Amino acid sequence: MTNKQSAELQSTALRVREHIIRLSAGGGCFIGASLSCVEIMVYLYTHVIRRDAAHPHDPQRDYLFLSKGHDVPALYGTFVEMGWLAAERLSNHLSTQDSIYWHPNRHIPGVEFHSGSLGHLPAVAAGVALDCKLRGSQNRVVVITGDGELNEGSVWETLLVANAYGLDNLTVVVDRNQFQANIRTEELVPLEPLADKFRAFGCEVQRIDGHDYGQLKEAFDGAMRPGKGGSSIHGSGGKVKVIIADTVRGKGLPSIEARADRWFCAFSGDEVLQLLEELHGNKEAAIESETLVVR
Repeated sequence: MTNKQSAELQSTALRVREHIIRLSAGGGCFIGASLSCVEIMVYLYTHVIRRDAAHPHDPQRDYLFLSKGHDVPALYGTFVEMGWLAAERLSNHLSTQDSIYWHPNRHIPGVEFHSGSLGHLPAVAAGVALDCKLRGSQNRVVVITGDGELNEGSVWETLLVANAYGLDNLTVVVDRNQFQANIRTEELVPLEPLADKFRAFGCEVQRIDGHDYGQLKEAFDGAMRPGKGGSSIHGSGGKVKVIIADTVRGKGLPSIEARADRWFCAFSGDEVLQLLEELHGNKEAAIESETLVVR
C-alpha cells in the first residue's frame, strides 16, 4: 500500500469518526464500539467489497453483513463517504420520519439484512455463502461480529455447518476491542485463546491490528481470494476464513478509549464540539468540520 493510499484511507476514517461523534447527540449511540471498527469498515468498502451503487441488487455483488448492528454509526458514516447516503439524512437519527436509527435497516441502500439481535447474522451470511456456492457464482461474503457476540452459541454452530460445507467464500471479521457492553470480555466469559478456538472449529485464522491498513490489506488479500464455486461442496475441504482484528474501543478519542463506561453515550451539542476538537487535536479544525450537530 502506498503512502498516498494510506493517507486517503486515514482521511476517510477521520470523516467517518466525525459522523459517529455527531450521532452520539440527540438520543445517543453506541459510540465506543462504532469507533473501534472504523478502519475495518472503511477498508472493506473502499478496497474489498465489490458493489456498484447504481445496481445495489446485482446478483454478482459481494455481501457484507454487520452482525454487531449497534455499530451502525460506523456503517452509515462510511456509506456517506462512499456517496451512497446523503449526509443530511444523518440528522434524522432516531426520527420516526426516517430509517436511520440504532441498528441497520434494509430501507437504507447498501444494508443487506436487519441486525441487532447478536449472534444471528453469521448464520444468515453462511446461508448466503452456501447459496452462492450452489449457484457456482464467485460472490464473496463478509460478516462483522463483536467479540462479546461470540458468547452466542449460534456463532459456533454456524462455523461447524459452514466448514462442513466448505464455505471458503465466507469471511468472519471479529472486532476484538476487548469489551462486552460495560465489562471486559476476559472478566466476564474469557475468550482467549481465541484463534485456537476458531481453528478447532475448522477455520483458517489470521490475527491483525485492526487499525493498521497495511495489515488489513494483507489479511483481506489472503481471505478474499476466489472460492472454488460449484455445487458439489460437502466435504470439499474449503475453510471459513476468520480475521481477528485487535482494536481499541473509542479509538480516536483518548478521553473515552478503552473505557467500560463509554459504551452507549448521549452527549450534548457542546460535548460533541469538544469531542470533535479532541478528534482533530485543535479547536479550529473542529469548528471547520462542525456543519451539523444531531439534536
